Amino acid sequence: MTCAAAEDSSFPRRFADPGVGPDLAIWPTQPHVARSGCPVTGWKEVLDGAARWSIEQGNALAALSEMPSGCVDAVIADPPYSSGGMYRGDRAQDTTTKYTNTGQALQRPDFAGDNRDQRSYAFWSALWMAEALRVAKPGAVFCCFTDWRQLPTTTDAIQAGGWVWRGVVPWDKTEGIRPSMGRFASQCEYVVWGTAGGREPHQDVGCLPGIVRAFPKPSEKHHITGKPVEVLRALARIAPPDGVVLDPFAGGGSTGCGALLEGRRFIGFELVPECVEVSRERLRAEAAHSTPRASAAGQVPLFRESPALPAQGRDEFAQHPSSEGRR
Repeated sequence: MTCAAAEDSSFPRRFADPGVGPDLAIWPTQPHVARSGCPVTGWKEVLDGAARWSIEQGNALAALSEMPSGCVDAVIADPPYSSGGMYRGDRAQDTTTKYTNTGQALQRPDFAGDNRDQRSYAFWSALWMAEALRVAKPGAVFCCFTDWRQLPTTTDAIQAGGWVWRGVVPWDKTEGIRPSMGRFASQCEYVVWGTAGGREPHQDVGCLPGIVRAFPKPSEKHHITGKPVEVLRALARIAPPDGVVLDPFAGGGSTGCGALLEGRRFIGFELVPECVEVSRERLRAEAAHSTPRASAAGQVPLFRESPALPAQGRDEFAQHPSSEGRR
């Protein structure tokens, strides 16, 4: 994507998700004040080291176009799969119908961009993956969630976007699956991963497991398709300590929580306003070593294990437990 394209005022609208109102498609993001009244840091503060995390509302492609080249250490993305059925009509259903078990009590907001057909999904994926490659540092790692239906398309898209495809990491959901009599269980989702060119061995990262096992508990999901934090923690370890992890589809904020718990910084973009607020509350609580409910009430727990932070950042982080006020 050229700099001229990024400066074109029509750029955000041209890449808006179908069916999304213009108020959500416009970039820059909404004013940096959360509904709670707390100030919200931006991605520039995270890159400068003045903040540990940032969640901003906006379209992924347009948001990425605003970022400088070569600035993040890892991209961990969980985009809309445009899956949930074998036919075009199935994909056109709302996300609650497609991805929520019948009778499930917990309800989460629907999200946009999940009704593309196979070709448009592949083209769209290659576009945002290419822009993610531009903002990645040389050797940075790219991880993208997908399911079995979109796995072939995603492995094509990562290569079309310019990344060097390195393999697939299965997420084994163990018994946390929908039963389907007379068939093999769809027990895994997949993380397609690659690198921005070659990647030298990283002693501070080590050799990570090639499969992640975690039971998805519905009560702990903050998004219809949210992933367990322990899965995101396992992926965040691919970034160097205190490195910057980017998620263009932040959803309920699990990637950010996993990154903070592993001592990494985090930048996230999310289109749905309700999900933006949920993500901010979770990361604000995580940075303060609290829970979203206690954090909103101004309560601080007496005892909690600190997240793994690099030695050079521990003193500073202790002085500023919440990045919200650091601008």
